[in-house]
Amino acid sequence: MDNVEPAIVIGDDSIRLELLDVGAAVRRLDVRLPDGTWRNVVLGHPDVADYRGNHGYLGASVGRFANRIDRARFSLDGREYVLDANEPPNILHGGTHGFGVIDWTRAGSGADWAEFTLVSPDGDQGFPGELTARVRFEAGDSRVRIAYTATTDAATVVNLTTHPYFNLDGEGSGTIEDHLFEAKASAWTPTRDDGIPTGEIRDVTGTAADFRSPRPLGATRIQAQGEGITRTDGFDHNFVIDGDGMREHCRLAGPSGLTLVVSSDQAGLQVYDGEHFVGEPGTSGRPYPRLAGLALEPQRFPDAPNQPGFPSSELRPGEVYTATTTWEFRRTPPPTR
Repeated sequence: MDNVEPAIVIGDDSIRLELLDVGAAVRRLDVRLPDGTWRNVVLGHPDVADYRGNHGYLGASVGRFANRIDRARFSLDGREYVLDANEPPNILHGGTHGFGVIDWTRAGSGADWAEFTLVSPDGDQGFPGELTARVRFEAGDSRVRIAYTATTDAATVVNLTTHPYFNLDGEGSGTIEDHLFEAKASAWTPTRDDGIPTGEIRDVTGTAADFRSPRPLGATRIQAQGEGITRTDGFDHNFVIDGDGMREHCRLAGPSGLTLVVSSDQAGLQVYDGEHFVGEPGTSGRPYPRLAGLALEPQRFPDAPNQPGFPSSELRPGEVYTATTTWEFRRTPPPTR
């Protein structure tokens, strides 16, 4: 197991969250069903050592800048910073040694909470400023709350989020094509073929990106392919969430009747349907097929440091970066299609 610390498990009799120091990652999320059984609803690696590589960032806390930055560079206060181009020519999720694949430090834990901290030195993966980050997980009453904070000693950019892949019928149960998805987003940010936003904020009306009413992911994905708005044949896009402050971002409903409600105070929601899975085993030992899970990542917009029309991702000394997300699980009759 590569000398990793044992996992932390927090929660109550309705929900249990298993957390790792590596990447401050969510390895399991078990929800109690009405019949009293437990179901793990997030994808994970069978070997904890696998979290040290960027094998899909399963459940990881990603940063210093989640998502992509064009050409792995940006300018701030008249100076250009060149970053680690781990997805050449761009940077993804903070670089080769980004936050999602390195050890965080345990800052404390209790029955229903756990905190991790990380100090990222000036120049880490090319980013300026020493950044001190903290994430707190709370689990109970069928709900998980995740809160990030960060401070810096020099002007920098920051974007932190958790990168879970959800399958509400259970980890290793198949694909999410029959799940119904709803997003509180009237607009989305189209991308180039490499996933970098074009800078446009486009109305979703009349397109496959319109999830303002619940729609099955599989059929909608096929529609999106016909409209030419997919990446690698699926969704890997940022949705512009309506409103401000802490609010509902999206809902995901599985065929078996379990529903997830994601709320956050972030401006965007990255939605990725797990196109890269090719049959690798998960925590249960069962293989993950293509579309095995849906990644839902509330965050700031991708490539924000290079896009003046996007909300700012800058953080300066004396300021505190904050980002909060909740996952609430509801048990309902299976949705009607």
